[in-house]
Amino acid sequence: MAAPKKGRRQSAPGKPGRSLVFILIALVALTGGMFLSGHTTPRLGIDLAGGTSITLEAKNEPGQKNAINPDNMNTAVDIINNRVNGLGVSEAEVQTQGDKNIIVNIPKGSNEKQAREQVGTTAQLYFRPVITQAPGQPTPEPSTSPSSGTDKEKDKDKATDKATDKATDKGGSPSATPTSQGRAVSEALKDDPTPSASDKAKDKGGKKDETPKPDPATAKLQEQFTKLDCTDKKARAAAGRGIKPSEPTIACGKSPDGKTWDKFILAPAELNGKDVDDAKAAIKQETGAWVVNMEFTKGGSKKFSDVTSKLMKQQSPQNQFAIVLDGEVASAPSVSVVLSTNAEISGNFNQESAKDLANILSYGALPLTFHEQSVTTVSPALGGEQLKAGLIAGAIGLALVVIYLVVYYRGLSLIAIASLLVSAALTYTIMTLLGPTIKFALNLPAVCGAIVAIGITADSFIVFFERVRDEVREGRTLRPAVERAWPRARRTILVSDFVSFLAAAVLFVVTVGKVQGFAFTLGLTTLLDVVVVFFFTKPLMTLMARKKFFASGHEWSGLDPKRLGAKPPLRRSRRTTPPTAGPVDPKEA
Repeated sequence: MAAPKKGRRQSAPGKPGRSLVFILIALVALTGGMFLSGHTTPRLGIDLAGGTSITLEAKNEPGQKNAINPDNMNTAVDIINNRVNGLGVSEAEVQTQGDKNIIVNIPKGSNEKQAREQVGTTAQLYFRPVITQAPGQPTPEPSTSPSSGTDKEKDKDKATDKATDKATDKGGSPSATPTSQGRAVSEALKDDPTPSASDKAKDKGGKKDETPKPDPATAKLQEQFTKLDCTDKKARAAAGRGIKPSEPTIACGKSPDGKTWDKFILAPAELNGKDVDDAKAAIKQETGAWVVNMEFTKGGSKKFSDVTSKLMKQQSPQNQFAIVLDGEVASAPSVSVVLSTNAEISGNFNQESAKDLANILSYGALPLTFHEQSVTTVSPALGGEQLKAGLIAGAIGLALVVIYLVVYYRGLSLIAIASLLVSAALTYTIMTLLGPTIKFALNLPAVCGAIVAIGITADSFIVFFERVRDEVREGRTLRPAVERAWPRARRTILVSDFVSFLAAAVLFVVTVGKVQGFAFTLGLTTLLDVVVVFFFTKPLMTLMARKKFFASGHEWSGLDPKRLGAKPPLRRSRRTTPPTAGPVDPKEA
């Protein structure tokens, strides 16, 4: 057998079975992961499932430059996300889009007006002294008996109150009973102890009234504190709502271990977020522990010095000041020395928690405001109609493509339809898995992108099929025709898909909002088109070329040489050796 001439490239069909097994394993793995995750349908966007979508645009404060940066935007996302979660909604989505936009998607069943108020206002950061602190669950009511009204029981109650007062005077913690807590709150809320009428009477020789008059405001605050359940998300969001900074309030905050909740009664605010100049997380060299360093403005330093000088003289928990952001206590450190310009907050911090607190403190002075750019509200009924219309449009488009393939390519259409089904299965499973992993939501523009992708995927098959048919027209048999057509078709498919992917990438980067869903879906399906053509369509075509139905050029195979107008089979002609030159025989002449 003669060896092939040097320089002639031989087409190798390879092992198509391996590629088909690879794509089958990928499909099984993705499908299994989809069922294991518990999500068997793609996550729908607001415009299909119903809900409210709010687009916020960041603006620099007057006099501030370059304030719109990734750190500030991510901090703003965390703040807004906490607000939205405080509304009690589930599966809310807050994320940045572009350099200066934040998209807030709130699913159906939420209060649109309340949501817009929550996400559209600037975060409020205050420093409030702590009056009382207790575990976050409601305080149980003290048990009473029918004989509690007797003189004997009253004397017992007075003795208990006197013992509590003595313990408090000696530095002990207040009792957990509502009576002693109310007294502690009343005493702590006295900003300026002005002499009362009874004190003036005593100074003049009169007898002082031993029974203090109850303060209705303090009693109401104590009642709210007793009933407050910080383990309830809605109760946390409602705690202290509508209270002015100059008034005492109740609030919830995470306990130091970060696993449970505590509740607080807080005094009027002494400082606000604008008094903070900067805050950073750092490692303290002496201990190697994470701390948060704060720097105050000139005016803030004077205020902080005054409040710390008062707090350091108090007993726990009244020597603490609460850092309150949007009505929730982010941290409640205690004060041991007088602080002014700089302050260090230490505790059970790790790197993440220290940075989170530093971001919260910095956000109080964040030179950014957010303006509502657009608000879209879609009812669940309208979203269902849009989804139904999109699915119908996709089905019609797919049906037209299948009809065209069957009429024009006949037997080859089976390969194209199988490839479309594999592409659809990959797209569906990947979109479903992207929902819980990266919060991808299938919106109406994304559905449009998937419909457009049907044409792009079918176009790749058509390019390959036409290259094969051209080789058959040249007179080649099917198996070599497939291998010779593939390199040229592959180059064309890659160039076409690269242009589509580049357009999708540019569209994803420069657009904001729902158009990004279209760009993302278009880019994803374009990449999957390359995978399907290389690992499924080409190997399947190689296998089918070995079958008699296609190899013989059956009239329904789509590769009938007569129907394609093929040339006669290519044959090599043998060259005859010319006669050698020599003397001419006179007889022959």
